[in-house]
Amino acid sequence: MTNLNTFESVFKAADKPVFEYAPVTVDRVLLVTDLTADEAGAMVPRLRQFLAAIDDGRNEWKALGAADFTNVKELLDQVEQYRPDLIVSWRHLRSEAWRWPFSLGEYLDVLVQATTSPVMILPHPDAGHALPHSIRDTDRVMAMTDHLAGDSRLVNSALAFTNAGGQCWLTHIESDHDFERYMEVISKIPSIDTDDARETIKAQLLKEPRDFIRRCRETVEAEKLPITVEELVTTGHRMSEYRQLIEAQEIDLLVMYARDDGQLAMHGRTYPLAVELRQIPLLML
Repeated sequence: MTNLNTFESVFKAADKPVFEYAPVTVDRVLLVTDLTADEAGAMVPRLRQFLAAIDDGRNEWKALGAADFTNVKELLDQVEQYRPDLIVSWRHLRSEAWRWPFSLGEYLDVLVQATTSPVMILPHPDAGHALPHSIRDTDRVMAMTDHLAGDSRLVNSALAFTNAGGQCWLTHIESDHDFERYMEVISKIPSIDTDDARETIKAQLLKEPRDFIRRCRETVEAEKLPITVEELVTTGHRMSEYRQLIEAQEIDLLVMYARDDGQLAMHGRTYPLAVELRQIPLLML
């Protein structure tokens, strides 16, 4: 390696993503259900308690029941008219498809992509998949991504929804499958030492999110936020890793991205997780 290449590598290693703390506020919440008007309204107090981290009792809530919309367009019109800061609903709205774990349902699939408001997806009330601690509080919130370093918006959202005194888990799981695929290519290049590349590349992949989480923790402490930042940075199979962590740590809320600027459909790696992780609420940004 030339001196110039060495200098460039050192310079790039020193150029680390910065976490920019920006409090997230939620003033208007839209609850979308397929219940009667009275049943939908009766849910609001429980959800206010569940979302106490972002609801100080002065937030404005509007509850929609089955009579308020009969198709996706009518629901989108309601959202456009109300312009909520947060939409709360459950998977398989107005559908019996909750019996099969293959989608979020017609309404949620469109709602998550066609609106700019974050959407919180609750476990279906009739499905029986929710964990015992689900929809009680948000003492344990987890931010999920495969590219955590520099992602201030995701972290700020997770922090905002974490109760005072709670834990905010910042996670970054590198796909074993993807890593091995690149290593297979590298192993075919004679000029690269495969064993050295495996060790150094993996170390760098995990170092960057760990450094970013450290800076997030330092900022949280400097801002005197009453939240403990926990970390999980590893390689593995994302679905199994997240499923195990959710159950082991009794995670109350999983925060993830839903939108992909390069396509109309939901983010390719998010959708399988959103469909299969039915035990707890999901916050889709």
